[in-house]
Amino acid sequence: RITLPQAEVKQETITNTTQMMTRLTQVLCLAALLGANAFAPSRFGVPHTQTALQMGAGAAPAKPKIEIGQKTAVTQKVGQKSEVKQTHKAKVAEPVKRREHKTEDAPLYKVMLIGDEEYDQTHTIERICDIMEDVDEGQAASVFTQAQNGGKAMIAKYPFEHAELYVEQLLRSDPMIFSELQEEERMGGN
Repeated sequence: RITLPQAEVKQETITNTTQMMTRLTQVLCLAALLGANAFAPSRFGVPHTQTALQMGAGAAPAKPKIEIGQKTAVTQKVGQKSEVKQTHKAKVAEPVKRREHKTEDAPLYKVMLIGDEEYDQTHTIERICDIMEDVDEGQAASVFTQAQNGGKAMIAKYPFEHAELYVEQLLRSDPMIFSELQEEERMGGN
């Protein structure tokens, strides 16, 4: 047994379904009238044209402006030089001098090994040689000795990015090797 509110809901659902089916039928009829091209993918803004190809029909061959065998006037023979007379001599401009660019070398930074009693000499020398390819074992041993005696010693000079990388790599060694950067003093007023 259906109560009055349930009957109204059921009737409303049927009405909505009927309206949707009617709209769907209208859309399908419109699509059939417009044809399949109405829903085909295409570029926006490009006019659509259809051309019918006819068998055997085509553009006529182009005719040259000069017919074969026609005589043409020749003003100068091949290989003959023509005379050119100059009434005024052209003035040659002075060459443009380019500014000399003042280039400065990138500032170099010293990688300083900080002395520490906990360092293992063999490990420290090997790590310095591994990280800094231009430092050999003799130089590394000398730097190690100077750092242990004087507190710190310069390993080498590099541009900032390289020096910073070497300091970080020494610090990541196990056990750690402590070092720091110092900007090189510049000659000439800076």
